[in-house]
Amino acid sequence: MRRTILLTTLGLVATATLVGCSGSGDDTGAQTEATTDEMTESTPSDDGSAGAADLMTADTSLGSIVVDKDGMTVYYFLKDTPGSGTSACTGDCLTAWPPVYAESEDVVADGVTGELGTIETPDGEYQVTIDGRPVYLFAQDEAPGDVNGQGANQVWYAVAPDGSQVGP
Repeated sequence: MRRTILLTTLGLVATATLVGCSGSGDDTGAQTEATTDEMTESTPSDDGSAGAADLMTADTSLGSIVVDKDGMTVYYFLKDTPGSGTSACTGDCLTAWPPVYAESEDVVADGVTGELGTIETPDGEYQVTIDGRPVYLFAQDEAPGDVNGQGANQVWYAVAPDGSQVGP
């Protein structure tokens, strides 16, 4: 519910709110040219049932990538330091790149082989990490399988199932 309200609000003001993660206005990411392919791996659960995976994999135009329980692409921010326990994306950056949250410290995943964990956010939520790196969604990805954030400002990249970043 919180995600739906957030994305609806973001859709109305996304262009105006895309300002820099580092204060320079350069890292929230201009929309890149990317297309949505039919998702063929995992079908996200819409019933919110207990035991649903926080993360799973899906086939997109980028190949097999990690997606959240709603099928939305999961991204790394290259300014994050793996294993630091903190996120470099703060303030307005989080409007454009909301964290991927888990219900608890124990992340449930289907098909993701990278090392899973969490960091605690300043508001007490559990942000998912893969191989020690916090992961995010992109507010301008509107449908499952969208990869509009891929390569944004050369610091935002989709995550492969093994925990590596997709692309340079």
